[in-house]
Amino acid sequence: MRKISGFLMAAAAAVALSAAPASAQDLVVATAGPMTGSDAVFGEQMKRGAEMAIKHINDKGGVLGKKLKLELGDDQCEPKQALPVANSFVQKKVIFVAGHYCSGVSIPASAVYAENNILQITPASTNPRLTDEAKTKGWKTVFRTCGRDDIQGVVAGKYLAEKYKGKKIAILHDKSPYGQGIAEEVRKNMNAAGQKEAIWDSFSRGDKDYTALVSKMKQQAIEVVYVGSYHTETGLLVKQSREQGFGAQFVSEDALVTDEFWKISGPAGEGLLMTFAPDPVSNPAAKAVVDEFKKGGYNPEGYTLYTYAAFQVFAEAAKKANSTDAQKVAAQIRGKTFETVLGTLIYDDKGDVSNSVYVWYIWKNGKYQQM
Repeated sequence: MRKISGFLMAAAAAVALSAAPASAQDLVVATAGPMTGSDAVFGEQMKRGAEMAIKHINDKGGVLGKKLKLELGDDQCEPKQALPVANSFVQKKVIFVAGHYCSGVSIPASAVYAENNILQITPASTNPRLTDEAKTKGWKTVFRTCGRDDIQGVVAGKYLAEKYKGKKIAILHDKSPYGQGIAEEVRKNMNAAGQKEAIWDSFSRGDKDYTALVSKMKQQAIEVVYVGSYHTETGLLVKQSREQGFGAQFVSEDALVTDEFWKISGPAGEGLLMTFAPDPVSNPAAKAVVDEFKKGGYNPEGYTLYTYAAFQVFAEAAKKANSTDAQKVAAQIRGKTFETVLGTLIYDDKGDVSNSVYVWYIWKNGKYQQM
């Protein structure tokens, strides 16, 4: 039986978005992320990826002869919205969720999905806790198409230790599960490689004024700053740093894979380094899909193709299982290999992509490009 946790149903309905009602012959699927708020650009990426994937799947006959019907959930990247959104999907008999974007939402939402036998594949939540805790609790239906922060943290931490050996490095985070989690991984790996940070500090998501933090780093002659946060806060921090004459090298992570970062930072973002997977837009396996997106006037940056790939994995696994039951579909994902717009995804027993990699990007002239 699907269970609704103790949130008012009105609250659940308020954070879910949908189009026309699904017919009895439809399979109801969903994507959820920040459709509104400061991170809405990533919700748009997920929505676009889901819509295109569903169009292509339905054009080929759907899944097990049934069409997919998309529901959207707006969690605003706020952990307090995780249960209302997840419960709204339970109400609507969703069988698969490609979501969420923020780790701080995916982790609590995963409990609702696991309890109600809903398959979850996040295209963007990289905190290791998501799949680690699912494995510990015996949940078999939680997956990603993206990598993990303990992999990203190795790449960034070793790079900082080697590239900036002997430099004064500050590591900052926004206290969120994602921001703090990746910062801790970077610090751990940087320390293990022989480099100690000069400053370990934090700020809060939504902060607008970083004057005191910038002044502190200037006073301590910080030369390199690693930031674990999202594009809005990092963009403001970089901009205000340059305005205060603080010229340290900024380094960050995959939450900056959107042109919106530059709209906030402006030219101050020039030269910022960040880690992300090899650009999926350039992957030959994605060419036809990318061309279709661009023909429609949309650049499928960031997590657009990661969301598309989540639907590919679900559809193929359901076909192999000859079922849409989450447990049966999940059994056809673990330990299996899938060909997607991201290339080949190899899943381990925990629900993670075992062959994920991270590379370096640099911001130049308003665009990020792989180094």
